[in-house]
Amino acid sequence: MTERPGDDDIEQLRQEKLEQLQEQAQQEDGEQLRQAQQEAEAQKQALLRQHLSDGARKRLNTVKMSKPEFGEQVEKQLLALIQSGRVRDQIDEEQMKELLQELKPDEQSFNIRRR
Repeated sequence: MTERPGDDDIEQLRQEKLEQLQEQAQQEDGEQLRQAQQEAEAQKQALLRQHLSDGARKRLNTVKMSKPEFGEQVEKQLLALIQSGRVRDQIDEEQMKELLQELKPDEQSFNIRRR
């Protein structure tokens, strides 16, 4: 008999407010994460724009459109080279072709011999 008739209502309001605050905090965390990802993507694009010629950038974009996983791998490799200081000048289209050739996975060939 220690509970008053309004205690249940107050507890329910508290629970609803707590859920609302938790949901709001999750939305803010998601927004911050999305914003950080956008900033990282912008920095990555700025580095690539600075160190790749127009032709090289077009070739990389073409590769990313046709083979997204391989394009991402090449992009990561380029960023690693740039950030480590191993790329001093701008990469032109010919150098990009060479880099793509080096990074391209070896194609497996099957030779079938009949005996």
